[in-house]
Amino acid sequence: MTLNAKHAVVTGGGTGIGLAIARVLAAQGAQVTITGRRLDVLQEAALGNPRLHPAVMDVTSPEQVADVTAAAVAALGPVSICIANAGIAEGRSLMKTDPEFWRKIMSTNLDGAYLTIREALRSMHGQDWGRVIAISSVAGTRGLKGASAYSASKHGVIGLIRALSADYLATGITFNAICPAYVDTEIITRNVTSIKERAGISDKEARAIMVNTNPHGRLITVNEVAAAALWLWGPGSQSVNGQAIQISGGQM
Repeated sequence: MTLNAKHAVVTGGGTGIGLAIARVLAAQGAQVTITGRRLDVLQEAALGNPRLHPAVMDVTSPEQVADVTAAAVAALGPVSICIANAGIAEGRSLMKTDPEFWRKIMSTNLDGAYLTIREALRSMHGQDWGRVIAISSVAGTRGLKGASAYSASKHGVIGLIRALSADYLATGITFNAICPAYVDTEIITRNVTSIKERAGISDKEARAIMVNTNPHGRLITVNEVAAAALWLWGPGSQSVNGQAIQISGGQM
């Protein structure tokens, strides 16, 4: 499928899953706005690829999301594909979860998805084709021990996607969530440090905890997640709507 003349927006598009998806979109001809909070990271990600367009945007700011999305639409046309990917993965037990930590997780993972999708839909209205894909997590389908705020935020993302899929039935716009298990990104590196410090174990042992949580005993690659997104905007995907698709290496 060619995406020539289509405009895609990918939040958290400078690294990891977001960048892998953005590169696939660009390879298929789309003009891709990649957003994030660090301009230098976005510029490095876009280097040498004229179809990637960096834009600094904090998904927790309603004003920034509205203004940056409007500017992207003015420059590149209405959004046809929205990838709500920006998120943070931090775990704490409930008794150690203060309101500040809870709001930090929710404002990025859930509020950020809501704001991103809402602003993208403003320009999707009236089009007969569109794809909205949110990156949730297997924690959004079953819960993750020691990460109640994170699990709740990712459950919320799936609920948002399912409600919107019902709202927009038969419009040509579909809404789906991709739910990966542990993916080999910089988040893993940060979590290794956190687990090591909390449990008093080595880097290798901390990494093994995450690797062995995946049923097939290895980390998911970002390209595996990007391949699932490619299917969701590709030919024959028009009846896949309101789904939470696990990329986990087995049943979880």
